[in-house]
Amino acid sequence: MQRKVPWHILVFLAPALLIYSVFSALPLLDTLRLSFFTTSESGHQTFTGLANYHTILFDPDWSHAFWNAMWNNCKFFVLHLLIQNPIGLLLATLLSLKSLKGAKTYRTLIFLPTLLSVVIIGFIWQLILSPLWGVGEKLMGFAGLADYFAPFLGDEGSALITLAMISVWQFVGIPMMLIYAALLAVPEDIVEAAHVEGASSLRIFWEIKLPLILPTLGLVTILTFVGNFNAFDLIYSVKGAIAGPNYSTDILGTLFYRTFFGYQSQIGSPTMGAAVATMMFLVILSGVGAYFFFIQRKLQRFEL
Repeated sequence: MQRKVPWHILVFLAPALLIYSVFSALPLLDTLRLSFFTTSESGHQTFTGLANYHTILFDPDWSHAFWNAMWNNCKFFVLHLLIQNPIGLLLATLLSLKSLKGAKTYRTLIFLPTLLSVVIIGFIWQLILSPLWGVGEKLMGFAGLADYFAPFLGDEGSALITLAMISVWQFVGIPMMLIYAALLAVPEDIVEAAHVEGASSLRIFWEIKLPLILPTLGLVTILTFVGNFNAFDLIYSVKGAIAGPNYSTDILGTLFYRTFFGYQSQIGSPTMGAAVATMMFLVILSGVGAYFFFIQRKLQRFEL
């Protein structure tokens, strides 16, 4: 008997596939195509192969900016990985406790900044941390830390770290909610059996709950990686496309913006911008591929 073609599945998938193809797949393919060309002063495009990539990686006028942005992006990601995700795990663990009163209120308040515009968040924190009219120094004075106040966003050594902490404050609710949902899915009979055996709450967390939520922690890690290597809006809203001071907060997203659209005295180049965007795509693709090949496979074997 001949099997029928599941036309109803194709009908339901068609709108999503169409939108994805038009707004994601085709622009990505056109960006890859454009990165192999160069644009003359007259606007004529000429095929140059890998010349744009060679320029970005090895030409001193371009490579310094690219590797500086890459290094800053790595630091931006590591700060989120080492601070945001552990805090999200801690908050999720505390909110999953049955004895905690007002858990729903705390959960809502912590997740609320995630819903706000990044532009608004950046503007508010600029006002708070401004050494001229900000309230940051006064707030630190309440904790006896007024002597440690400094122009955090204006110093090369602290600007990127400060922006990363602002981002952590805004988006810590996302890993918190993902991990919280995973903790709620832990079978209650296993936890109760461990309690009957005399295991402490701390031991139950480390030896039962944590191993069971490792896949979720892996998902949170890769989402953090993709999100941070796609970052742009917070840096742009606070420091502008120049990503000052002295490019100390420059990441791949702001480098792409200056390269493609131009900024101040720098003339924009769509072909070089496409090459930078392709490099960003390859970095993210490499990270995601490494995660699925080396980590996800181990997690699946661990679950089995």
